[in-house]
Amino acid sequence: MFQFLRATMNPAAYHGHGKKPPFFEGWYYKIVDAQERHRYAVIPGIFKSDDPEKYHAFVQVLDGHSGFSTYHRYPAEEFWAANGTLDLRIGPSRFTENGLFLEIDSAEREVRGELYFRSVAPWPVRLTSAGAMGWYAWVPFMECYHGVVSLDHGIEGQLRIGGETIDFSGGRGYTEKDWGRAFPSAWIWYQTNHFEEPGTSLTASLAIIPWIGSSFPGFIVGLWHDGQLYRFATYTGAEATRLEIDDEEVLWVVQDCKHRLEMRASRPEGGLLQAPTPEDMGRRIAETLSALVEVKLSAAVGGSWEAVFAGTGKHGGLEAVGDLDGLRAMRLSRGEDRDGDR
Repeated sequence: MFQFLRATMNPAAYHGHGKKPPFFEGWYYKIVDAQERHRYAVIPGIFKSDDPEKYHAFVQVLDGHSGFSTYHRYPAEEFWAANGTLDLRIGPSRFTENGLFLEIDSAEREVRGELYFRSVAPWPVRLTSAGAMGWYAWVPFMECYHGVVSLDHGIEGQLRIGGETIDFSGGRGYTEKDWGRAFPSAWIWYQTNHFEEPGTSLTASLAIIPWIGSSFPGFIVGLWHDGQLYRFATYTGAEATRLEIDDEEVLWVVQDCKHRLEMRASRPEGGLLQAPTPEDMGRRIAETLSALVEVKLSAAVGGSWEAVFAGTGKHGGLEAVGDLDGLRAMRLSRGEDRDGDR
C-alpha cells in the first residue's frame, strides 16, 4: 500500500517495483534544438513478461525530420530505477527529470552525449488530483496510466547522433510517460511547445478506456500558457463538443463552463515506433514530429466567448492509432457534435 501511495503521488517516477507481468513503463523525451533544424524523441522503458525472451528494457530514438527510428534492446537486468523519483539507468544510459545521458552504440545508430533541462514545468500533483490522470490516478485497475513530467523546459548540452554533433543548447523540451498493462485500442495524441510565445505548451490525448466490463472515451488536455495550466479532462467535467478526423487533420474542440479550446492539428507522415500489448512490444504505431497545431483559447464572458490566446504550435508530436471511427462513434454516443457557441 505504501508503494502504491508513493508512486501515485510521484507520477514521474518508476511504478514497476513489485508489479507482475504483463507490465510496461516508458518515458518520452522530446528535444528540439534552438535553430529548430533537429527534433528527436528519446523513449526509454521496460516491458515485463512471463516469457523471459520478451522481458527486456529498451531505448527508442525517433528522428522527427527523417522519420528514421531505432529500437535498442537491453537485458532486463540492465534496467535500474530509483524509488519515488525519476532516476533510471538502461545499460550505460541514464534518465532523470532534469536531463539525460545517452551512450548507445549499435549498428543501427550511435547516440552519445548529455543534455540538461532548465526550469522544468511538471503537471501539478495534488492529493485529490495526482497529476495529469486526476482522480483516476487512484484507480488500481486502469489499463494505462499517463503522466506529464514537464510541459516545457529549456535545454543545454550536445548529442552526437550518427556521426553528427548536434548542439541542443537554447532549445526546448517536453517530457511525459505511460505505464500499465497495454496501450489503448485506439487513441489520438498530440503535443507542441513551439509557439511564437515561449513558455506555451499544449498536450492532448483522447482514448478508449476500458472500465468495469465496458468502456468510455476519456480525454486529457492541458494548455500551459502565461504561467497557467488550463485543464480540460473527463475528470474535470469538460466536454468534447466537436471531433473530426480525416487523413489530413484532426479538429477537436473541448470546453467547460469557463473556457473553450479549439485545436486543429495537421497529420504529416512520420516514423514507426514500437508500442506495448499485453503480449509484447510488437505493436507498430506511426508518429510524426512535424505536425502544426492551430490553437484558440476563449473565455466565457457574459453570453459569448472572448479570445484569450491564439497561436500555431510547430514541430508537434502526433499519433492517431487504432479504430478512429469507432473512437469518434463512441464519443458521439455520449452526445452529438455541436459548435459550442453560446
